[in-house]
Amino acid sequence: MNWQKGLKVRVESNAPLRSKTTFRIGGRARWFACPKDAVELSLLVRAAKKHRLPVYVLGAGSNILVSDKGLKALVIKLDSPFFNRSCPSGTDLEAGSGIMLSRLIRKAGALGLSGLEFLSGIPGSLGGALAMNAGCFGKSIMDLVESCEVMDYNGRIKNLNKKGIRYGYRSSGLSDYVILGATLGLTRKDRAVIRKDEQDYLRKRRSTQDAALPNAGCIFKNPEDSSAGRLIDLCGLKGRRIGRAQVSRRHANFILNCGNASSCDVVKLMNSVRRQVKNKFGIVLEPEIKIWK
Repeated sequence: MNWQKGLKVRVESNAPLRSKTTFRIGGRARWFACPKDAVELSLLVRAAKKHRLPVYVLGAGSNILVSDKGLKALVIKLDSPFFNRSCPSGTDLEAGSGIMLSRLIRKAGALGLSGLEFLSGIPGSLGGALAMNAGCFGKSIMDLVESCEVMDYNGRIKNLNKKGIRYGYRSSGLSDYVILGATLGLTRKDRAVIRKDEQDYLRKRRSTQDAALPNAGCIFKNPEDSSAGRLIDLCGLKGRRIGRAQVSRRHANFILNCGNASSCDVVKLMNSVRRQVKNKFGIVLEPEIKIWK
């Protein structure tokens, strides 16, 4: 398929994805591209649609499991300076979807803008965080959103007001778009206080979560009025292992890659965990990670 002919965008073929995810698992993408701006992105998605080529947008790779068989698709990574921009306006902070959360939090803190501190320690990009409505400690990023700039798969840019976005727990309602950026509504606070809050959130995260081995963060969404990690723990599944994939002994809602784990290992372990939680509690755990296959 010579679908990219005539495009002024560099497209790589058979690109390895394993190193581009925090799980360190996955095969190759048939096509891979890093557009420099919205114009190149529009050309890519329009060409892909014309040739019925599936499109995946890769952020920091922290919430996905890629099949070892790879993807017969175009994977797009928005990591150019255009997608890493950030610009304050009063207490609002406009930022591109490719910017890492850690960088965005530092930028906001240096400006004396508070609100993002609870995301400290999450190894993701703004776009990825928006796509899944990332959150913790009872807070979520969509609560801060004033508006989102997105592109549909016809290559058209739209600005969505927060009131026009239907979002919920680990869901943003933005799945039909490529997220280009967002304007976040923050508040003024003393920089020293912001920095202390960031450190407090980091300590909480490090004291409970497992970062010793490659992982994709929390595997399952928390059921209403419950905790996925607690249910898995009560089933005695900490340390449970299939192949090279293991339920963390520290945080039961983490699955670790203990060295060359396959996507099949992870999926089998996820299915085993879901089955045992359902048998014991009658609750069906819903995956929080996205499985690309």
